[in-house]
Amino acid sequence: MLVAAFRGWNDGAQGASLAASFLAQSWQARRFADIDPEEFFDFQATRPHVALEGGQTRRIDWPDTVFYHAPLPGLERDAVLTLGIEPNLRWRTFSEELVELASELGVELVVTLGALLADVPHTRPAPVTGSATDPKLVEELGLASSRYEGPTGIVGVVHDACRRAEIPSASLWAAVPHYASLAASPKAALALCERLAGLLDTQFELGDLERAALAYEQQVSEAVASDEETEAYVRELEQRRDALGDELEVPSGETLAAELTRFLREHEARQQDDDDEEQGSN
Repeated sequence: MLVAAFRGWNDGAQGASLAASFLAQSWQARRFADIDPEEFFDFQATRPHVALEGGQTRRIDWPDTVFYHAPLPGLERDAVLTLGIEPNLRWRTFSEELVELASELGVELVVTLGALLADVPHTRPAPVTGSATDPKLVEELGLASSRYEGPTGIVGVVHDACRRAEIPSASLWAAVPHYASLAASPKAALALCERLAGLLDTQFELGDLERAALAYEQQVSEAVASDEETEAYVRELEQRRDALGDELEVPSGETLAAELTRFLREHEARQQDDDDEEQGSN
């Protein structure tokens, strides 16, 4: 099985990338490959970072896509974990390289993790939707058929490449509170890991992630309590969520288009801040 998560538009509040990173650490996964970023990134849009080693030597950290390997706990199969950043360029070539490696390794199932901003409260478990385009996989794993139409991210292109390569694939998305989008959400990561374990009919050791989720909820609650209007809004979201139960409405194309526009605007603003900071340090 290959599990993939990409930072960027597909990763609201870092829920997906945090889940994949946690699994890599929990399973003691071994790094064995990466994709050279030179062909797939505009380094003015996704800039490399300068880091110090030993307080003196400067090191350049490039945006990368890394592959890890680990046996799946309690199962007679292995996992390949793919962690990266949504590339800026040549998405079809990028996805074909990823799927080609998956084919060479004998991957039988690809699962992508994503997180989206939604009208959900931070005080409830993060709802997760699962979908697939293959009718057999939908039935076997108890997923929903993918009927979404609208803008897509790199995960959508990866699934299309999987379809053409005849590799079954599924997509899991966790919803995160839009009012807490700047805080990394271990609660979304926890929900994704639990749903993934359910797909495999097994259990993962998630104690550390559960404790992080509790701390996250407490910290966001403290921040919300400082503003009466936000606090009232969260109470309204709680009532809506409790009324829905386990159901989560799949976002419309208009919703994701608006989210994409917001993400690009915020990304541009952060990039300008990084540029200003870099010029100031120079």
